[in-house]
Amino acid sequence: MTRIETAMIMAAGLGKRMRPLTETRPKPLIEVAGKAMIDHCFEQLVEAGIGKAVVNVHYLADAMEAHFSALRYPIDIRVSDERAQLLETGGGLVKAEPMIEESTFFCINSDNLWTDGPTNSLLQLAQVWHEDEMDALLLLVPRISAHNYQGTGDFHLDDEGRISRKIPQQQAPLIYSGIQLISKRLLRDSPTGPFSTNIFWERAIGEGRLFGMVHQGEWFEVGSPEAIAPTEAALARV
Repeated sequence: MTRIETAMIMAAGLGKRMRPLTETRPKPLIEVAGKAMIDHCFEQLVEAGIGKAVVNVHYLADAMEAHFSALRYPIDIRVSDERAQLLETGGGLVKAEPMIEESTFFCINSDNLWTDGPTNSLLQLAQVWHEDEMDALLLLVPRISAHNYQGTGDFHLDDEGRISRKIPQQQAPLIYSGIQLISKRLLRDSPTGPFSTNIFWERAIGEGRLFGMVHQGEWFEVGSPEAIAPTEAALARV
């Protein structure tokens, strides 16, 4: 199993769909089941033995930094400051890359909530990782395990675990969880300024180097205030 020591947590978004809750606090600090959403991520990192996290900030960044300074998790938290310009997912990764020492690292959306199956999901990704074959390994969720999700899916997997996009206007069986294990190779020859990680993914798909692993636990999309109560009720049953 590949030893992963660092995670990048994407936390710079504006959280528009979570209004009015995000009028006074950034989305990662909205509480679900008694703790801020980003703290659920930190707890998952601790459980997987990950000791370093780079977190990008933009909206209400001072509140984010104050929250980090009060935390007592055994994680070295470093801030990638996007106050001057929100760089989206791809641009945020590129800006944070110099702060990440390892060549392979996790990238996790801060508004993710998930429960593990029989095995810790992050450790399972590390176990499946093959450095010579993969530029990114995405954790994908079957629709039946995706709580609050209203979309049409994102991806298909072939028998070898390689990812392909869904056909437009059709549904796909697997949803991107917001959790991936990536090599810095994925970020090569990057554009400048704000852009989506999809640019990197499309190249990796074309080169046969974007892979997926199916999540064995539950996953919760918490994109609006209305999703909080059912998520808390489901988590209470786990």
